[in-house]
Order: sequence, then C-alpha cells, then structure tokens
Amino acid sequence: MARYTGPVYKKSRRLGFSILENGKELAKHPYAPGAHGNDKRRKSSEYGIQLAEKQKVRLMYGLNEKQFHKLFDRASKMEGPAGHNLLVLLESRLDNVVYRLGLANTRRGARQVVNHGHITVNGIKVDIPSYQVKVGDVVAVKENSLEHPAIKAACEACVSRPAFVEFDKKTMSGKLIRIPDRSELNAEVNETLIVEYYNR
Repeated sequence: MARYTGPVYKKSRRLGFSILENGKELAKHPYAPGAHGNDKRRKSSEYGIQLAEKQKVRLMYGLNEKQFHKLFDRASKMEGPAGHNLLVLLESRLDNVVYRLGLANTRRGARQVVNHGHITVNGIKVDIPSYQVKVGDVVAVKENSLEHPAIKAACEACVSRPAFVEFDKKTMSGKLIRIPDRSELNAEVNETLIVEYYNR
C-alpha cells in the first residue's frame, strides 16, 4: 500500500482524530465526511477499532503499511512494552525530529525538507526521512540552506518544543536529548490496540 498523499482533513474526520495534532481538521466538522457522516448509530467491531487506531498512528507519522509493520516488528523485539517502543521508534525518525525541532510546520513538510537534502546529522547530509536519530545526535540545517524561506518561516512560527529535544536558533541545530516519556506523546493514541491488531 502506497503512502497516503491525499486530503489530510478528510482522513482526520473519518477517524475522528487530528492527524496534524492541532485539532483544526475537526474544529468545523467534528464528524465523518459524506452525506451520512453525522450518523451516530454506526458501531465498529473490535477489529475495526484496532484497525482505526493503527491507521491513526500510521497516517499521523506519514508511513506506508509496509514501513509501519516493519517498525512494529522491530519494536516487538526490543525490551519493554511493544506499543511504547513503537512510539519511540516513530519519534526517533529523522523527519519527525526535524518536525519536533520546529524546522517544519508538519511532518509531511519535514519529510520534504529532509528529502531535498537540507538537513545534516552530526555534520553529514542525510536525505532519508526514516533515518533513526540516536540520543545526542546533532540535527542541523545545512549551511547553504540556512536562508531557506520555508525553514525560516516554520522556525519563526514555532512557539514551543517538547522537552525531549533542544534547539539552538543561532546555529539552527538541535538534538534529541533523551527518549520521550509516554506522557509527552499524544494522549489520544492507544498503542495497546495496535499491538492487539498485529498480534491477532
């Protein structure tokens, strides 16, 4: 299954979840799209609920099904709860770290910034969005991209960053300073349902 590149608002409304994590998609129409989207009588099966949870997280981080499944397999082989491990691996992706540092307004925008070669990790250009950033790695904007208008605009618009990253606006660089706690990640995500979905 290819990566979804269509309207984010429509997917958010169908899932009843803000994929962009800002709530804008559901502010005006907090129900599913279509003529029968506001029909409250619909009920999902247990499988349907698990599938929707998996789709929520997969679309939020912008992965295709194959990537997401491979990441889950890797998370389930690590020590600790598979669900939390999965979220940590997703948060450690380079495109997500770029987004968390405020160098892009959305994860989709961060993926593009990385793909276009504007980002370095420990001084080396990396253009692979799925690159796993380790704690302490320095993620920076490439020297000849410091004046890139989209990056500058995103940086100026960023009002807060999570506590597990630090950013230096002067050097346009930052780092993942520690593994995020579960309490610092999206509270609307129930990773247990994703584990149940893949272990069914």
